[in-house]
Amino acid sequence: MKSLIRISTFALAILLLTSSFTFAQKRGNGKTRPSPNAEVSQTIGTTVVSLTFGRPGLKGRKLEDLVPDGKVWRTGANESTVITLSDDVMMGDASVKAGTYSLYTKPNAKENSLDIIINSKLSWGTQYDESKDVARTTVKVSRDNHPNEWFAIYFTNLTNSSADMKIHWGDAIAVVPVTAK
Repeated sequence: MKSLIRISTFALAILLLTSSFTFAQKRGNGKTRPSPNAEVSQTIGTTVVSLTFGRPGLKGRKLEDLVPDGKVWRTGANESTVITLSDDVMMGDASVKAGTYSLYTKPNAKENSLDIIINSKLSWGTQYDESKDVARTTVKVSRDNHPNEWFAIYFTNLTNSSADMKIHWGDAIAVVPVTAK
């Protein structure tokens, strides 16, 4: 029985990753982009968390001009960032069911925080539809002495049941705890 569950879980993870990869391949239509595409995937226990996103560069611009305070942002460049979860997870204090979603964010400079928005509509990044939100959580933003010229999403502090998903651009870093259920 355990073997059947493991095989089923593995097959589901492969299916979800393949569909995410197929979507990622369509991004850019084979043309060079000023904000190149990127993918990151992390297995947490048996849960696979995968993201596909565009990586804009600061290129001499101010982060605050590119990601305006109080406005929903596509969290990257071009199409909205896509997050695929093979199993249910907690993102911060929000429960998110397995599936493929858009990841949006909304900065709040006064509170030094970032709203993390999981949205069911997959689209070009500027077509945010609040009615399609499935989860929201708020995390603190810290400042780093090693600024990133290029927008990045990556994982740190991995355990068998959790990891920190970091959203890093310029000197701003938001840490989103992800816990497998």
